[in-house]
Amino acid sequence: MSNYVIFTDSGCDTSAELLNEWGIKKEDLTFRFDGNDKEYRDSEMPVKEFYQKMRDGEVARTSAINSETFKEAFRPELEKGNDVLFIAFSSGISTTYNSGRLAVEELKEEFPDRKLYAIDSLCASVGSGLLLYIMSQKKKEGMSIDDLYKFTEENKLRVAHWFTVEDLKYLKRGGRISAASAFVGTVLNIKPVLHVDDEGKLINMMKCRGRKAAIKAMADKYTNTAEDPENGLVFIGHTDSMDDAKALAAILKERHGVEVHHYSDVGPVIGAHTGPGLVVMCFLAKER
Repeated sequence: MSNYVIFTDSGCDTSAELLNEWGIKKEDLTFRFDGNDKEYRDSEMPVKEFYQKMRDGEVARTSAINSETFKEAFRPELEKGNDVLFIAFSSGISTTYNSGRLAVEELKEEFPDRKLYAIDSLCASVGSGLLLYIMSQKKKEGMSIDDLYKFTEENKLRVAHWFTVEDLKYLKRGGRISAASAFVGTVLNIKPVLHVDDEGKLINMMKCRGRKAAIKAMADKYTNTAEDPENGLVFIGHTDSMDDAKALAAILKERHGVEVHHYSDVGPVIGAHTGPGLVVMCFLAKER
């Protein structure tokens, strides 16, 4: 059985150090600020600096990874005799998966003896990170690339995502809510709770009066839908909002005795569209 390498993109909001520990390689999406020609790789600016710029009124735009970049990343592994399994940020949010899939299809012709797979995770942020962690464990246990591809396709929709934001203006800017809804929501201190649906798209699920109510609503979703609430695998991410992330974790611990497996800084890929103050919780669920 040939060795294989798992590749992903920075939409997983998992540090390079942790991905390296898991044996996973990553390519970065890029971003820039309006009025500035400099384009940054997703890991080139500290997250606190990025979110401070957003608080100061700067507008960030993100760019997907093109297929040539993926081909340049995959080819050296194929030349070494390794196979490649690529898993991408949800196609419901980004075109990055399609770029990686195209690279895989073109490289199959160049390396007909190698196995190459592309997976649309239909996950985002720490949901992708949670799925990657599970994949890395299966690989360490000796699962083949064919079986891991099949396993991931069969299990990716078990990953539930629940999140809330602090300031509605970023969702308005991205077209997630109307200007009128953002205005009324701001006046009434409404905080939306959203999730990622089975098509990998961001969907507004409920409206809560205040931040604490939104955090509690997220905890309720864990209580009601987690596969194993007392022993669940929970990843929490945030955009410069660690106190609220810890507040959510405290509710889960009090109710179920469960410890958060991993906290993560959510980077510019997601943060450009949600702004500072995002809290996202991902876990294995009976249903999304």
